[in-house]
Amino acid sequence: MNNNKDLSLLVEIAHMYYEEGAKQSEVAEAFNISRSLVSKYLTRARETGIVEIIIHDDFLHPHRNLEKKLKVKFDLTNAIVVPSQDDKQVQKKRVANAAVKFLLRKMENKATVAVAPGTTIYSMISSIPSTVKHKDALFVSITGGLGNKQTDIQSNVLCDLFAQKLEAKKLELHAPVTMDSEEAKKIMMDQSSVKKVLNKAKTADIAVVGIGGKPVYSTMTNAYMGQMNPEDELKHPEIVGDICYNFIDKNGRLVDCEWNKRVISIDLESIKKIPLVIAVAEGKEKVDSIYASIKGNLIDVIVTDSATAMDLLEK
Repeated sequence: MNNNKDLSLLVEIAHMYYEEGAKQSEVAEAFNISRSLVSKYLTRARETGIVEIIIHDDFLHPHRNLEKKLKVKFDLTNAIVVPSQDDKQVQKKRVANAAVKFLLRKMENKATVAVAPGTTIYSMISSIPSTVKHKDALFVSITGGLGNKQTDIQSNVLCDLFAQKLEAKKLELHAPVTMDSEEAKKIMMDQSSVKKVLNKAKTADIAVVGIGGKPVYSTMTNAYMGQMNPEDELKHPEIVGDICYNFIDKNGRLVDCEWNKRVISIDLESIKKIPLVIAVAEGKEKVDSIYASIKGNLIDVIVTDSATAMDLLEK
């Protein structure tokens, strides 16, 4: 069908079926053709562009446009946005739920997943369906984490919880978050057991990371302030937040500060080389640090709330 008469017939049939709501049998009777031919004509009308079917899913997924804008503006692999909530705990839970659904879709049978500490990442675990298992997957700790501070969000604990829930394997990093000095860190990082874990994390298929806000807002610095010089933040106003316990500036670069010299964590360059880095972060206090992480090419996917997403688009 390519002449004007045939196209006119397609338009009339399409109009009667789609606009007037006629049944295919009624269209067939009106044009004195078979019902199967009506079906073929309707298919042809869609193929030629005479009829365009648009699915309006804004009710089910109201922030798809926001996600698209984030992906395009920041050249992200993906963006997942959930509605913002006045109740911060509810908001965190919804972000975590969206993040774990995305993670499970991306995990292959023998995936190695590097896990960073974080409160939202901790919330992800309870959202894992009990029927989902990944027995050949491996969860690897990406930072140090020993002691009795913030035990529920330490990366070792999170790896263990992920492994339990999915009946997967785990590889923990048995080292503290920070060492007493830069020299002590070098000795610790040179230990074969530490090298083994961090090297495995560097070759992970996926990394799940949180992003902290400025030190004054950071869960990490609140927990470990005793191991951090209280004046360090004042000396380094360029700090906008942290990723995997590494303090970064507005461009996503490592800040030359005392904390970074002593922290036990994967380095930023290694994070960049992991094929898929999923950042799970929400809240206005984290907008600058999320933006810095994107600018520094440290993350590929952002899972966040709508208010945070809109603020990011204003950057």
